[in-house]
Amino acid sequence: MPIAPAPLVRLALLILLLAAGASSLLLWSPRQLLLEGFASGPFAMWAAPAFVVVFALATLAFFPKPVLNAAAGVFFGVPQGLVLAVAGTTLGAVLAFSLGRSLGRDALRPLLKKKLLAALDRRLTDHGFRSVLLMRVVPGIPFQAVNFAAAFSGVRLWPFTAATAVGVLPGTAAYVTAGASASSPTSPAFLISTAAMVALTAATLVSLRRARRIGLSQDAVEPACHAPSERAAA
Repeated sequence: MPIAPAPLVRLALLILLLAAGASSLLLWSPRQLLLEGFASGPFAMWAAPAFVVVFALATLAFFPKPVLNAAAGVFFGVPQGLVLAVAGTTLGAVLAFSLGRSLGRDALRPLLKKKLLAALDRRLTDHGFRSVLLMRVVPGIPFQAVNFAAAFSGVRLWPFTAATAVGVLPGTAAYVTAGASASSPTSPAFLISTAAMVALTAATLVSLRRARRIGLSQDAVEPACHAPSERAAA
C-alpha cells in the first residue's frame, strides 16, 4: 500500500529531529548543565522546574536516564528528587509520544498490518494503561521504544501518561536513593538501593536472554512448519 508523500515527509522530519537531539549531546552535557546550574548558576532559584525541563530534554536526546535519576537524588534528596525525576521522565515521555504521534504514525500505519505488529497495536489500543504500565515495569525494554510504540499505536495520551508515571517509580526510586546516599556508601539506604539496581540489571539480562531464546525457538519452528507444505508442493 503506497504511502502519501506528506506522512513520509513528517516521518523524515521525526528521524531528523531525533538524530539532531542525539547529536546535540556533542555540544552540551546535561550532567554539566545540572552541576553548574543547580550549584550556583542562573537556574538556582528555579532549580526544581529547570531540573524537570533539562531532564525531559535530555531523555529526548537519549541521555542515560539512570544518570539523571541519580542526579535528582544528589541535588534534591529522596522525596523531592523522586517527584522531580518522575515528572521529568513523564514529561520526556509525553514529548516523545507527541512527536511520534504527530510526525510518524501516519507513515508507519501500513506496517501495523503485519501479524506481530498488528497484535501489538491491538493490545496497546484496547488495553492502553495496562500495556504501557507492564512495559514500563518489566526490565530490559528501552524507554524510548515504549514511547514510540505507544505513539504509533492507538493508545490515548492520558492512559499513556498515567502508566508512565506509575511504571517508572520502582526503578527511579532506586537510582534517586542511590544518588542521595552516595556520600555514605555504607548506609542502609545506599546498600538497599544498590542491591535494587543490581536486581534490576539482572532482571534485564534475564529478560533479554529469554527474548533471545524465544526468537531462536521461533526461527527453529518456522522451517518445520513450512516443510510439509513444501514437500506437498513438490
